[in-house]
Amino acid sequence: MPELRKDPILGRWVIISVDRGKRPTDFTQHQQRKRGGFCPFCHGNEYTTPPEISAIRRDGSEPNTPGWSLRVMPNKFPALNPEGELKKKGEGLFDKMSGVGAHEIIVETPEHNLTLASISHDAFEDVLRTYYERLTALREDKRIKYVLIFKNEGESAGASLEHSHTQLIALPIVPRTVKDEIAGAKRHYELRDRCLFCDIIHQEKDDGRRVVLENDDYIALAPFAPRSPFETWIMPKSHYSAFSPLNGGPHNGGFKGLADIFQSVLNQLDRIFEFPAYNFMLHTSPFVDEQNDYYHWHIEIMPKLTKIAGFEWGSGFYINPTPPEDSARYMREVAL
Repeated sequence: MPELRKDPILGRWVIISVDRGKRPTDFTQHQQRKRGGFCPFCHGNEYTTPPEISAIRRDGSEPNTPGWSLRVMPNKFPALNPEGELKKKGEGLFDKMSGVGAHEIIVETPEHNLTLASISHDAFEDVLRTYYERLTALREDKRIKYVLIFKNEGESAGASLEHSHTQLIALPIVPRTVKDEIAGAKRHYELRDRCLFCDIIHQEKDDGRRVVLENDDYIALAPFAPRSPFETWIMPKSHYSAFSPLNGGPHNGGFKGLADIFQSVLNQLDRIFEFPAYNFMLHTSPFVDEQNDYYHWHIEIMPKLTKIAGFEWGSGFYINPTPPEDSARYMREVAL
């Protein structure tokens, strides 16, 4: 029989089709990355992009020239604009505000053929450190209430350029999904005086069936009510409400454990599905209340293995043909 499962954070229901659960080989395999064509993110093409905001350059090279290993720049076609005042206005029942914010690109490597899964471990740490540094810098802009860091890997995941990169959008409001997560976490905290995410981690460690991977500081889980097959969440085991380095500052190995587990999960997915398209999102506490006892920052990784269609859009339910217990087991097997 199929099961309906309720997400303990959002209260969202999903349908798990346990009787026709798909194995990894049942999903259409995605094509490997294409090669060729002009790419503005490649080494030597810096002149084609907006001027960089920051970069990692260990050879002392000048900004906007070759010599970088990671580069941050404004999106050439931004969703929001950093210039101007934040103005709010109502038109009868309808509310609107000026599109103030920021939209940045983090190019993770100058090499076109590399991915987050295949760059060096040190380079992966640099990526995570850059996320933290951009969050820290944008916090100073009082117009900004939230920064969402996300990745679209592959055409079916929404990427318009195949060169590996992450995007960052700084918003004048807190996104609805994050607000809903915070509301669910607050309800749990008011009832039990404990962090819901911490309780989930403790219960899942005791159960073990949905644990994908863990190290000293982080755990990767297949959530109890996943929206799609092989959805994976990465969280610090200890309570941290805002994204930050552990066990040392950002330049003192503070992201080593996260780089280890994050890159391992991406490699597991690559081995199972031969380089699938995927999205990931970093959810952290809003700037207005970064340090709190009820919310827990986390990364959500969503392989693009199924399509959202009429039932999902019309009902708000998700149908997942692979139980998370099976997904976690398949991922553990390829890690051996």
